[in-house]
Amino acid sequence: MLRGIVIGNIVSTRKQEALVGSKFMEVQLMEKGEKINKYIIAVDSVGAGIGEEVLLTTGSSARLALAHEGVPTDAVIVGIIDPQ
Repeated sequence: MLRGIVIGNIVSTRKQEALVGSKFMEVQLMEKGEKINKYIIAVDSVGAGIGEEVLLTTGSSARLALAHEGVPTDAVIVGIIDPQ
């Protein structure tokens, strides 16, 4: 699992058929509670918004996090972290 902050959304007018209807978000990754200079594009499965801290899964686990099997993705937002 990775931790990050959503910093923007990605607009794609054309995408692979299995991804139609999916929302793509740009996420700045975090380590030890601090933002780092690494970014990832992830499919949003939970309705995260810009500025929210999120949990991501990557690799084969990302494909399992979506409703349909076989969706070509390598990163999925699977949780929104509640503010403390």
